[in-house]
Amino acid sequence: MNMLRILVGAETYPPDVNGAARFAGRLATGLAARGHDVHVVAPSPTGRPGVEILDGVTVHRVTSKRYQPLEALRLCMPWDAARETAEIMERVDPDVVHTNGHLSVGRGVVNAARRTGRPVVATNHLMPENIVGYLPFPDFVRDALGRWMWRDLGRIYSRAQVITAPTPRAVDLLVERAGLTQAFAVSNGIDTERYRPRPHAPAAEPTVLFVGRLDPEKRVDELLRAVAMLPDGVRARLEVVGDGVKRAEWTALAASLGIADRVIFRGHVTDDELLEAYARADLFCMPGVAELQSLVTLEAMAAGLPVVAADAMALPHLVRPGANGQLYQPGDVAELSGHLTELLTDVALRERYGAASREIVAVHAIDATLGTFEAMYEKVLDREPVAH
Repeated sequence: MNMLRILVGAETYPPDVNGAARFAGRLATGLAARGHDVHVVAPSPTGRPGVEILDGVTVHRVTSKRYQPLEALRLCMPWDAARETAEIMERVDPDVVHTNGHLSVGRGVVNAARRTGRPVVATNHLMPENIVGYLPFPDFVRDALGRWMWRDLGRIYSRAQVITAPTPRAVDLLVERAGLTQAFAVSNGIDTERYRPRPHAPAAEPTVLFVGRLDPEKRVDELLRAVAMLPDGVRARLEVVGDGVKRAEWTALAASLGIADRVIFRGHVTDDELLEAYARADLFCMPGVAELQSLVTLEAMAAGLPVVAADAMALPHLVRPGANGQLYQPGDVAELSGHLTELLTDVALRERYGAASREIVAVHAIDATLGTFEAMYEKVLDREPVAH
């Protein structure tokens, strides 16, 4: 295909550590590796605007401020983002714009593209409830703000030529809550070969792995309680990779449950250390209830791990009960503990489920995702409709 100049709008971008940032990074670097001239607009991790080159991508940093309730997120004031994104749009002069958010940066990018007649592809990774849940307001106020954010997302994204979300469930939410009736499911995609399984001998004390932010919606407390409920004689280690506002509370919970000697909180890790964590694990657990796809679950599957996950949001798109893992009802700690027990005590079952995970994850290869977006860019540039 023709090489394009692409401007990617991102509300969060590496070195931020979260699923949306990791997707935006993979999208931008993947497109650059295919020969495109890729520019990213994203909040500055230091607060100050600037330009840097990262992995072949030109990253334009917008003035930002720390969002105190959620350490992983930096916010751009609307007036700063509007002015700076307009200047970047004029300077870069992209062929096509791909926004990955509708907050200040995404809004600025979409509005600047619309004013200058550039086509826009918009991808949603946000659950507004995950943002407003940190605000110090009564529940009814947070609920109202969440509904407003969904409607606002709909207003901004309705200006795009193509709208995507990573799973069919995420698309359904755009229809139900944002009023966007024309949207496509396009997987976030991962480098499945990077996470290829590394054979290791069965351990006397298998390892259960969780990777993700230690924030309320991840519900790691349920996983800790499930490990504490394992029957006598069923030994297991729990490795928790990630950091967040709940780390101190959940560390204390592990101690109060009497399992502190079996739980290790690793905090943030490097990419290579994350690969090692997947390699030494025996099974993966994702108890989160707000996953629009869950990149870490995809990575665990690519690493050949069986998965136990909450039957919530998009996780049922990845976990097929009796094939590559099991689902449990959120809040049902006994059910979760039972699924963990079954897998911890059956090496052959773990191997069978792990092999199925590898097969299922194959359709989520990043090359397919990049190819899908390239085709969309070509169509919107030619003013052609994009069919499902």
